[in-house]
Amino acid sequence: MSALPANLPVHADALEASGRRVFDVEIAALQVLRGRVGPEFAHACETLLACTGRIACTGMGKSGHIATKIAATLSSTGSPALFLHPGEASHGDLGMVTDQDTVLLLSNSGETEEILTILPALKRQGNRIVAMTGRPGSRLARIADVHLDCSVPEEACPLGLAPTSSTTAMLAMGDALAVAMLEARGFTADDFARSHPAGALGRRLLLHISDVMHSGADIPKVGRDATGTEALVEMSRKRLGMTAVVDEDGRLLGVFTDGDLRRALDDSAVDLRTTRVAELMGKSPKTIGPGQLAVEAAHVMEAFKINSLLVVDEAQRLVGALNIHDLLRARVV
Repeated sequence: MSALPANLPVHADALEASGRRVFDVEIAALQVLRGRVGPEFAHACETLLACTGRIACTGMGKSGHIATKIAATLSSTGSPALFLHPGEASHGDLGMVTDQDTVLLLSNSGETEEILTILPALKRQGNRIVAMTGRPGSRLARIADVHLDCSVPEEACPLGLAPTSSTTAMLAMGDALAVAMLEARGFTADDFARSHPAGALGRRLLLHISDVMHSGADIPKVGRDATGTEALVEMSRKRLGMTAVVDEDGRLLGVFTDGDLRRALDDSAVDLRTTRVAELMGKSPKTIGPGQLAVEAAHVMEAFKINSLLVVDEAQRLVGALNIHDLLRARVV
């Protein structure tokens, strides 16, 4: 552990105590906020769920940063949203908001001038207004269609100046709204993945075996009458560490792997040039269907300690092949 700078006039114990106090104060604030979740919260959810356009989230300063995060969370959980900077809104950006949108306004004081300036225009346009403030008697709280009281007993800042508990309260209230609406919409993990295609979850829930497998001429396969040497040539050419063995109709009979090759070479009675691959292959290969998720292939490989899989259709006809490197390239594992 590195030493504190010599000129720092506080001790480590004091710093740790200060940090713990912040958690205590903010946890207490959230407990108070939790107790206010009731009919007005449900009304806010219903108002936002009824929105046929987007939810425009806005706030100034620290409240603006929280509004940005709430907009992002709503968008990723089934409620299209955007962040509207209230200062820029009165200089043209208000055009981003249509009469189909609902507006979520954040202001701890409830008296933020930039927000109050755009309220008449929003009202004239017919936008429904949901407000989060720390002052139920404020102008914003009175004008809004729905008001959520996010007041806190105290800020964690010992000066009572820096927004700390108050912004945590608004962030938590935004999360509560998003999750309640998510559940009301029946939003699923698949829905979440569709809005996160580049993320790990998106890849795990959207990529199917057919998206990553080798198909057509790239599938390593030989007929049942092929020799061990011919199977070895096919394995080397397709570079998957194995080759499938199929019948005349393309149905899978078995698999010849690197391990089978090593065992054959260790057996002095086996001549790869004359021995049929059907005598050397494994007769119960692990397979997977093309419509299954790619992540399921990773689970099968891990469970059976194998590095490759053959892909078959419902009639057990060979349609593809893949190995662990294909899953790594697709960033599934």
